[in-house]
Amino acid sequence: MAAPPTKSETVAPEEHEVRRVLGSILKEFKGALGPEDPLPEPCRRSAGLSREEVEGECIQAGLKLLLERNVPPVLAAALIQATIAQVLQFDLSVFRRKGESQHDEEAIVLLQQEPLARLFFNKCFEVCCEWKKQPPLLYTPKRYLKISVHAIRGGRRKMEDRHVVLSEFDPLFGITDKEERAYFAVFDGHCGVDAAGYAATHLHVKLARQELLLAQPAEALRKAFKQTDEMFLQRAKRERLRSGTTGVSALVVGDSLHVAWLGDSQVMMVRKGEVMTLMDPHKPEREDEKQRIKELGGCVAFLDCWRVNGTLAVSRAIGDIDQKPYISGDADSASFTLDGTEDYIVLGCDGFFDTVEPSKVVDLVREHLQESAGDGSEIAKKLVEAAKENGSRDNITVILVFLREPVAIWRDSDCHRGHEKADHLSGLFQAGL
Repeated sequence: MAAPPTKSETVAPEEHEVRRVLGSILKEFKGALGPEDPLPEPCRRSAGLSREEVEGECIQAGLKLLLERNVPPVLAAALIQATIAQVLQFDLSVFRRKGESQHDEEAIVLLQQEPLARLFFNKCFEVCCEWKKQPPLLYTPKRYLKISVHAIRGGRRKMEDRHVVLSEFDPLFGITDKEERAYFAVFDGHCGVDAAGYAATHLHVKLARQELLLAQPAEALRKAFKQTDEMFLQRAKRERLRSGTTGVSALVVGDSLHVAWLGDSQVMMVRKGEVMTLMDPHKPEREDEKQRIKELGGCVAFLDCWRVNGTLAVSRAIGDIDQKPYISGDADSASFTLDGTEDYIVLGCDGFFDTVEPSKVVDLVREHLQESAGDGSEIAKKLVEAAKENGSRDNITVILVFLREPVAIWRDSDCHRGHEKADHLSGLFQAGL
């Protein structure tokens, strides 16, 4: 995903700004692509797609294409939603890969990605032309959210983490009820990046299309994890992929927070400076996980750390086709009511949480806000640097979502420190010191 939006970027741009941005896109690309024209870089793909994967791949390519060109995220989400609505009305069977069976009902029909990407781009170009003449009314979030994100490769040979920030979840998927949603996720891949990249492309799409999304968001998240795992296992079987990924996601819906997770990526929340425990990571040493694995005929052994069948140090994940069912694809989920006193949530991979305790996170955020006079835009970088200084050699990804203004949190912490100092002095005075 592209750089996360700040609060100012989530405000709907004025009509003249919309026209300017759309004009810039039309000027750059000049017209629809012909059959032989090269695709814009973010749209280039090679392997075949199942029908179920079309929407996620289009959204991923569209976000990269538009956000890399500084299109405001609110406008980008609306453009992508309008474009995909047209793409999905098209007869996609014309893109069936050559040699694909027309009669085997159990076989997954694969579509050619390049002509699909060309269709998506051309439909997007058409929407830009229409909207430049008559810009639409754009959605503006009412809830305050400020996001800070930072990710580094660390000491690993490859960067296998992926993260997703979708403050514009509703307009991206054409959801128009009275609620307001924002989605965040961190995926920590192992044995390759395929599973993490796949989850970062498709899980939020499966979530948006859940019938339970409006009534039971946490259950919708849990089911989205399961369906994404099943989809990736199909691709893994086709393409002989062996990778897997842990994952944690958070969905803010109005005055509630819903989380779901697989493995040891984690999410925490801070309310009035106090850590709120939201989840228990899936590790092989957990007694319930160890028992589940043993009942399936697997084992948990200690080899520098507890591992499933002597290999993986997590007990649940998307992918890991060779380790199913011992490595479960069933996520856990939970819901929490937000009363307006919550400061922020933090999502991160084990490369972060294995070296930085939740209580230390609170201290680091407080220190940073004091040093920056309440500017929280670089706080994720500070947290990542702390993990690295504490000895983490892993890939490290952190998303921090402020649920109220960092300046207010900074002022509250200063006020609290002032009260503590006053209480301390009062105690010394009463003791006659």
